[in-house]
Amino acid sequence: MTNKESQNPKQQMKKCHKCNPLNLKQCVEQYFQLPSKGSNIKTEFLAGFTIFLSMLYVIPVSTEILSQAGMPKEALITAITLITILSTFVCGIYANTPIAMSVGMGLNAYFTYGIVQGYGISWQQGLGIVFVSGLIFTLISLSNFRVWILQSIPKNLRFALCVGLGAFLATIGLKGLGIFTFQNDNLLLGDLSQISTLLGIFGIIVALVLYVLKIKGAFILTIALLSGIGFVFGIAQAPTQIFSSPASIAPIALELDVVGILKFTFVPAILMLMVTDLFDSLGTLSGIGIKANLFYGLDHTERDTPLERTLQVDAMATMAGGLLGTSTTTSFLESVSGTATGGRSGLSAVFTALFFCLTLFILPLFLSIPSFAIYPILVVIGAFMFLEISHIDFSDTDSLIASFFIILLMPLTSSITIGLSAGFLVYLLLLVVQGHWSKMSGGLLCITFLSTIPFIF
Repeated sequence: MTNKESQNPKQQMKKCHKCNPLNLKQCVEQYFQLPSKGSNIKTEFLAGFTIFLSMLYVIPVSTEILSQAGMPKEALITAITLITILSTFVCGIYANTPIAMSVGMGLNAYFTYGIVQGYGISWQQGLGIVFVSGLIFTLISLSNFRVWILQSIPKNLRFALCVGLGAFLATIGLKGLGIFTFQNDNLLLGDLSQISTLLGIFGIIVALVLYVLKIKGAFILTIALLSGIGFVFGIAQAPTQIFSSPASIAPIALELDVVGILKFTFVPAILMLMVTDLFDSLGTLSGIGIKANLFYGLDHTERDTPLERTLQVDAMATMAGGLLGTSTTTSFLESVSGTATGGRSGLSAVFTALFFCLTLFILPLFLSIPSFAIYPILVVIGAFMFLEISHIDFSDTDSLIASFFIILLMPLTSSITIGLSAGFLVYLLLLVVQGHWSKMSGGLLCITFLSTIPFIF
């Protein structure tokens, strides 16, 4: 069976109906096409558990970032966990891809620092922007427009996006630990004598060592170690209990203010949040697809149903996140940890979602995690995202210079949008000046047009 045939959902459902309803194992294998994908239930289970361990840090880290927008931590923990469970489970069942989803790293920072604090608006209005961008995103994802856009972006700029996001995340982490600070528009070394800063530096080292040694759950182990040190030495307050019922999401659920952001002033934020989510998904799915040979639609014009459905779930999850009270939801690169262990189907994502259900009942533990245990993870994630710079073709001057602006401006301006926009504008300018018309496409022109929005308004 060919790769294209094995991903046909109609064949998938037809086969599933032929399975013996008394044989659950057979039904599961046929529904998720495990034989044709060269996988089995045990492998998918292990892949799902690996993805879960790799992504568990998302809950405390995203909670910390989004809480700085003024949102209550207790409700955030539950909301982030719920959107992770729902989006990942639906992706597994509907798209049949081993892609886990949650509140996007970088996108959560954009929500807090770029939208809420940047525009000086309430988090309720910020959620309104998330919802509207998700709505537009969903409409686009139901058409071929989004895939057309994805296929139009040069690979070098895809890698530059990943590198720039990494630099941005690392900047947030280093600043949060107090390793450096901004004073009078100057970047200065912070007070390294602070115990929390020293623990943060130690945490960066631990996370790096565990990660390069390929220890599963390296990030969550680092968070646990630093938290434990903080509890033992009284630097952080230890939880009085571990288990509890999930906190209510009532303080943030359905609190979005859509009417308040239906103004021309917020059009750039809505469009650029949508574009940023698109780019974030692009980098993730491109990376996973290349390493696990999952998608063929990124570099070909053939219809790729699993890719299209994954993008649709991604978009609809953003709308759902806005309703629940979280920032933009997106596909997670950590899913590659599951594909690396053999996961090839949506069953991996289903298992990942089920594992995340357990985290709903350990709220006190998450609330007690100190910030110096979380920020080192941002730094390390940023560092390894930055390593994608090795894939940029340095012989291509056009994309190399554009990549430079993307990578440099994201952390310096504390804006993903500015970095992306400047990069695409510079890229098109260089193509025009040198007459490299063959590198241009309708999709590239469309993206470049959107890139002018932040500089016009």
